[in-house]
Amino acid sequence: MDQAQLPPANTEQTPAARLARDSAFELLLTFVLLFGVVTIVRWVIGPSPISRALPGIHAELWLVGAAVALLLTSLILSPPGRASGAHTNPAISLAMWLFGVFPGVGVLPYAIAQLFGSVLGVLAAGAVWGEAATQSPVLYATLQPASGWSTAELFATEAIGMAIIIFIVGMCLTAHRLTPFVPWIVGALVGLGIALLGTASGGSLNPARQFGPAVVSGEMRFLWVYLVAPLAGAVLAAWPRAFLQGRRRPLTHRLCGTIDARTPTPVPH
Repeated sequence: MDQAQLPPANTEQTPAARLARDSAFELLLTFVLLFGVVTIVRWVIGPSPISRALPGIHAELWLVGAAVALLLTSLILSPPGRASGAHTNPAISLAMWLFGVFPGVGVLPYAIAQLFGSVLGVLAAGAVWGEAATQSPVLYATLQPASGWSTAELFATEAIGMAIIIFIVGMCLTAHRLTPFVPWIVGALVGLGIALLGTASGGSLNPARQFGPAVVSGEMRFLWVYLVAPLAGAVLAAWPRAFLQGRRRPLTHRLCGTIDARTPTPVPH
């Protein structure tokens, strides 16, 4: 066959094919995240030698936060995470669209994949760990606000917490010296949120974090707040970042800070 007749060695995927692939990666990553979260809560807060060795809930939450931080950082740095961005959080996907570095058409498929992955991850963890994960005090790692908290207090706490995280991440993505550290920054911020907010709002900061546990456990009270408040936080964070940085955009929607040189970063119109 003549050389000119050979097919190209690397055929580029269409945008639709890339979106389908990356959405599948988001489902997988969120599955692993929620499986890991339930597993961590089962061993740190549920009946185990670890929980018996810890002095109380605050120490348990710091350990849960540290473990989730390492897990989330690892997912961002994994090959699927580098491909899709490892948002594992509909609020992050929404924020990246608002920042102008993620296509609006991708927000809904990512969110559906993340929520579905959350349910599957929780179901898998329940099947692996049995009653220790499905019964109180673990109950599939379902979150509840502190006793006496109003809906407004819960909404404000989750929205502001998510807004702070997204604002810091957005600022870091525009600083070339900080982008290599963004995966660790994201993990640290989420872990800190768990440790500081765990006894107050629960420290979800992610609609997918609460969706799977709530659906599987049947504990649907306050679910709408845990779903909507982080999205409101994403919108809230986009305004001050745009004001402070003007038209300067984050480098990429990938939280690992890398860009596929073959494919320009999609920008919504």
